[in-house]
Amino acid sequence: MHSYDLILTLTSGLAVALLFGYLTHRLGLSPIVGYLMAGICVGPYTPGYVADSHLAEQMAEIGVILLMFGVGLQFHLEELLAVRRVAVPGALAQSGAATALGALLAVSIGWSWSSGLVFGMALAVASTVVLIRVLADKNDLHTRAGHIAVGWLVVEDLLTVLALVLLPALFDARASVPLWWALLLTLGKVGALVAFTAVIGTRALPRLLDHVAHTRSRELFTLTVLVIALGIAVGSALVFSVSMALGAFLAGLVVGRSEYSLRAASEALPLRDAFAVLFFVSVGMLLDPRALLASPMLLAGALAIVLVAKPAVAFGFAWILRYPLKVSLSVAIALAQIGEFSFILSSLGRELGVLDAAATNTLVATSILSIVLNPLLYGAVDPVERWVSRRPRLWARLNWTSDTTGEDGHDAALPDAEHQAVIVGYGPTGRTIARLLRENEIRPTVVELNIDTVRAIRDDGGSAIYGDASNPDTLSAAGIAKADTLILSSSGMASGPDVIRTARALNPRIAVLVRAAYLREVDELRAAGADTVFSGEGEVALAFTEHMLERLGATAEQIERERARAREALTGNATTVPA
Repeated sequence: MHSYDLILTLTSGLAVALLFGYLTHRLGLSPIVGYLMAGICVGPYTPGYVADSHLAEQMAEIGVILLMFGVGLQFHLEELLAVRRVAVPGALAQSGAATALGALLAVSIGWSWSSGLVFGMALAVASTVVLIRVLADKNDLHTRAGHIAVGWLVVEDLLTVLALVLLPALFDARASVPLWWALLLTLGKVGALVAFTAVIGTRALPRLLDHVAHTRSRELFTLTVLVIALGIAVGSALVFSVSMALGAFLAGLVVGRSEYSLRAASEALPLRDAFAVLFFVSVGMLLDPRALLASPMLLAGALAIVLVAKPAVAFGFAWILRYPLKVSLSVAIALAQIGEFSFILSSLGRELGVLDAAATNTLVATSILSIVLNPLLYGAVDPVERWVSRRPRLWARLNWTSDTTGEDGHDAALPDAEHQAVIVGYGPTGRTIARLLRENEIRPTVVELNIDTVRAIRDDGGSAIYGDASNPDTLSAAGIAKADTLILSSSGMASGPDVIRTARALNPRIAVLVRAAYLREVDELRAAGADTVFSGEGEVALAFTEHMLERLGATAEQIERERARAREALTGNATTVPA
């Protein structure tokens, strides 16, 4: 019966999440809202089917581990260092202010200071998923505001990791040792875990990933990444007595520093997304809508902290550092929401007996409302900037026009003196194409699934990406957005049409040249978006025809004309020939 309950809970949770996620997506909202609403729908506080909350929470644990693994995997110290002047002190100030205000709000309604502190921490950290989605939808992810917001969020994530480490030492009622000793012991265990992970990460894991990568098996590679994530997470709890979330974060850091980070993100993390959905569903199941009516002021206060206080602190900090009005507004509003990390802190608070159902209800409701409102508020940035610009005195006070890029100088235009091409595959054909492109001042970037080939190209000073070209992240890392041409140099690629469609979605103007093994593949490749397809069968036929015409004494013009006609008949690739 237990296995039946497990399957029923898993199926119903994912099915309802799919429905609500699709509806919220069509409404222009984050799917997270839909997942939380799905949890409310199958939870115990609404009529109809009730999923097994205990089983949902167990499956959600995997979602937490994979979420934190993804954070570590995608953590780039360079992004933080590039905007450290504003992101580090700004995030510290904003998080401190939100935590303090949340604690004061909680204490004002009769909660303890310990409950208020954890509640305030949960209100302080924004959602990575929502922030990236909002910035990407507005094409602001790679602007100065986007870089600052992402760097700011990285600091918040690190503070959350630190909180996950220290909270058990601070508030675990079962501890029978002095607080200072508990903190010292916790920090010592974390230090040992970091040292152990660093040693494993620089020695054992690269060799393991090398061996698996050489098998060229996608399934084995994905399985290896999952074993690393779950293994280090569970080992952290069993051996070092620290949270699995911290272990998963460190596992992500280890894999993220290796040559396999891009492939791990593109192939293994889709499983993270599936389990993360269950995590959000399990959180939604905890919400009792009727209980919110008993404490409306708590919800109103939490919303005020997230939607007013946090943006005000962020805007003020960016303004003090003399950033333009639009940058300051964009960063402030993008961070005005809470999501997955708030729920992780809430779950830990419940385990420690610090937070109760009222706190969880408030956090879930605040998250839903802030995620719904955040894209609408962000859409008001440009109108507000235009409104202020029409008032000279106000504009002069709020907008700085001096150059504040300094260490954040992402907005400086990068030199683009040479054309760029992306080559998928580096066999004999790919090597020849790459050499000819370099000789003609066109910079090629190779996408290849052979790690030894990738290393050899990099050792020779070339540009190469290890990963599957059908994944958008791989093509993005190869620079497809700025490339002039995409060349699929390997014949018989089963994923060829998918690669072409993905490239077209990322860069509609790119020219796509494809090598096919058989003529029967040409129509499918051209339908996927290929501009020119060269078939091995067709080229052999053309070579035979050309040789025969030469033997029969045809002129160069006749041979060229017949070659063009034959190529168009065989592959549909029209060629302009002299009359």
